[in-house]
Amino acid sequence: MQKILIVEDDANISADLKWRLQEEGFLTEAVFDGILAEKMILRNNYDCIVLDINMPGKNGLEVCKSIRNQAISVPILFLTAFDEAEDKVTGFDSGADDYLTKPFYFKELLARIRSLLKRRPFNTEAPKILSIAGLTIDMAAKQVHRYGETIRLTAREFDILALLATSHGNTVSKRDLIERIWGTRVDVNTNTIEVFINSIRNKIDKGHDIKLIHTRPGFGYYLSGKENES
Repeated sequence: MQKILIVEDDANISADLKWRLQEEGFLTEAVFDGILAEKMILRNNYDCIVLDINMPGKNGLEVCKSIRNQAISVPILFLTAFDEAEDKVTGFDSGADDYLTKPFYFKELLARIRSLLKRRPFNTEAPKILSIAGLTIDMAAKQVHRYGETIRLTAREFDILALLATSHGNTVSKRDLIERIWGTRVDVNTNTIEVFINSIRNKIDKGHDIKLIHTRPGFGYYLSGKENES
C-alpha cells in the first residue's frame, strides 16, 4: 500500500485530506510543522508528499530544498494560495514535481497524486547506465553525474532527462513529453515543460562549455554532446 505524507498547517484541510486519501486506499500520515515534516521524511520512506508552502517552523520551499539536497527524490506536490507564474517557477526550482493552487477539488488533487505515483517505464532494452559528454545517467539508481559531480534532480526532472537520453539524439516534442511523463493530464501545458527544461539545463549545463540539452524551434528538445551544436 502506497504511503503519503500530508504537510499542512490547516487542521481542517489536513484532517479532510488524510481521511479522503485513506478512503482511496492510501496509507497517510499528517504533520503541521515544516521542521517536524523534514525529520519524518528523513526517517521514513514515502511514495508521495503533499506539501503546503506556508507553514510554521520551515516553509515548504525550505523543506523541499533541504530534502532534495540530501538526494531524496520522492515526488512532491506543492499546495499554495498563490497562482503567479513566478511562484510556480520558484516552487519547481526548489525541487517540486507538481503544483496545485488553493482552493482545489479533491478529485484534482487525487488525479495529480496518482499521476506522480505512476512511473511510466522507459525502454527496458535501454542500457542501465547512459553516458554522454561527461554526463552519466544511472537508470536503475536514478542518479545523475556530470564529470563526477552529483546532479540532484527531482523525480520529474529525472524522467524528462531520461526520456531525452533514451531518444538517442532524436527530437522529442513538448506534447510527447507531456504524454510520456504526465500521461493524459490536460492541465499540464507547454509552459510547464519549458520551466522543467530550463531547470534541468541550469543543473547539468551551467559552467560547462558543451551544452547537452538543445531546442529545435517549433519541434521540441533533444540531447546531444556535439561541440558544434548551437
